[in-house]
Amino acid sequence: MRNSWLIVRRELGAYARTPSGWLIAACVLLVDGLLFNTRAVGSQPRYSQEVLEQFLIDAGGMTMLAAVVFSMRLLAEERARGTQVLLFTSPVREGEVVAGKFLASLLFLSLLTLASLYLPALIFVHGKVSVGHIAAGYLGMLLLGAATLAVGMFASSLVGNPFLAVVLSAVFVAVLELGWWVAQKTDPPIGPVLAWLAPYMKHFHPFRRGLVQLEDVVFYAALTWLSLLAATRVLQAQRWR
Repeated sequence: MRNSWLIVRRELGAYARTPSGWLIAACVLLVDGLLFNTRAVGSQPRYSQEVLEQFLIDAGGMTMLAAVVFSMRLLAEERARGTQVLLFTSPVREGEVVAGKFLASLLFLSLLTLASLYLPALIFVHGKVSVGHIAAGYLGMLLLGAATLAVGMFASSLVGNPFLAVVLSAVFVAVLELGWWVAQKTDPPIGPVLAWLAPYMKHFHPFRRGLVQLEDVVFYAALTWLSLLAATRVLQAQRWR
């Protein structure tokens, strides 16, 4: 784990030194604020719970989008810059590389997500919502972001171009979400199985209602673990080519 934490420090330093990470964060927070004012609050009177749920729907989607974009800074960038050889020739195992890069991106994404907490806090100015509802919603966003980042890590391990990594990550996530829409027109038992694979439409929506269900937590944990394991296996295969 020591090598993984060294990679975490290196990657976090790269996020701090380069403008791309801060630019993505600024754009996400700007869109979150705009969506909160136009869609969540709107021009018509609403109950505070409705405002919070609409905000969590939008913020969850933005967290997912940010995680897809962050996939460009994972493994594909190492190949594009020619620094992957240095990783392969250093005494660092593939799993430590994957874990270090994933944790660094997850920490940055978590800080970005938590930076929007002031928006639901504004609801308390003219209304009242449960703090537990807000906590459940943000827990869901963090789990959704972690799972999407892991999928992006796997996509990034397959290509050598950062832009292609983003595109492939978006395709993988879109395929998982597509199962929800296909399930609406598919009979059991295939329909429920396809719907269960959708990280956002199926498993995030209980969180935006303030519900923390074990099924959804297990799904995000399993998707994250399987994606990181697949990325590790791809790196191992590339090392011995």
